[in-house]
Amino acid sequence: MEGMVSTSRVSWQGRRVLVTGHTGFKGAWLSIWLDALGAKVVGLSLPPSEPSLYEQCGLDRVIESQFGDIGDNELFRQFVAAAEPELVFHLAAQPLVGLSYEDPVGTYRTNVMGTVHLLEACRAVRSVRAVIVITSDKCYENREWAWPYREIDPVGGHDPYSSSKGCAELVVASWRRSFFAREKRLLLASARAGNVIGGGDWARERLIPDCVRAMEAGSAVRLRNPSAVRPWQHVLDALAGYRLLCERLLTGDVSVCGAWNFGPSADDMRSVSEVVSAFSKVSDGRLEWLFVPGSHPHEAGLLTLDSSKARQYLGWRPRLEFDQAIDWTAGWYRRQRAGESALSLCREQIALYESRIEALV
Repeated sequence: MEGMVSTSRVSWQGRRVLVTGHTGFKGAWLSIWLDALGAKVVGLSLPPSEPSLYEQCGLDRVIESQFGDIGDNELFRQFVAAAEPELVFHLAAQPLVGLSYEDPVGTYRTNVMGTVHLLEACRAVRSVRAVIVITSDKCYENREWAWPYREIDPVGGHDPYSSSKGCAELVVASWRRSFFAREKRLLLASARAGNVIGGGDWARERLIPDCVRAMEAGSAVRLRNPSAVRPWQHVLDALAGYRLLCERLLTGDVSVCGAWNFGPSADDMRSVSEVVSAFSKVSDGRLEWLFVPGSHPHEAGLLTLDSSKARQYLGWRPRLEFDQAIDWTAGWYRRQRAGESALSLCREQIALYESRIEALV
């Protein structure tokens, strides 16, 4: 792969794409973007929680949608066989560190065995050409050191969520070597993004949704670890990486089969308290945070990603700096609260992001 940089623009028009986890935050944004590109999107996920971007956008009227549990192997096999997708983005997951402490068995069942079920279902369906499994920056064995993690660093994880994502990466690597490399018709990669932010995220125990809820309640946002540093990035930067990786797989480029980091630039790493302050500045300026003392489940204090591989070999790079990502995110929530259509806001920001890609190629 040395020296290779892609500016390929593969047509998505009419391609049948399966998105698992399409009722989640990233899955909904990805589904909207793929629909805008002309793809025929079909989604499989658990029913959405309330509120959700999926329901706010009325995505059941935009794409094909079915509710189901990826932990149900037979249901998943039947669904993939009936959908006959060409491309698969696997985002369905239990995505929260806190919940993984409450339900470790369910976390491993979804994040590890769900990935096994997906890969086995795709092996059995001849239409599938490319699969991207979305894991997490937290899949690495975090040593709390100052250096950003590269794709060659060991996977692991202290908490059940992080560990389950490391396990999912091991599953992907095993299936790629044991089955897909031999069968050759299907190309497989995994993607690890940072802490994504953007409009329409309503998950509990996520920083931006917590900020929005605190602002609406007129209260301070409660922080367990205000000094923790994370790789914050706008959701569209992460999804652009997934899209570019998939386009390379579609060309039959086996050299991109493997793991990829899609994180922000080193200058855009921020502590949790800095994110709250930045969000407050572009909102009403009155949001405050409150440290919650006490014994909390372990979470990493420092986590950063090295995305130089994606920059060099895929030609990918973030298009939104931290302040821009915060501004786009706060603007989405502000305008949605004022009565604008969630779907229209997503489509508008996607179109604006696309214009940045074209301008900066």
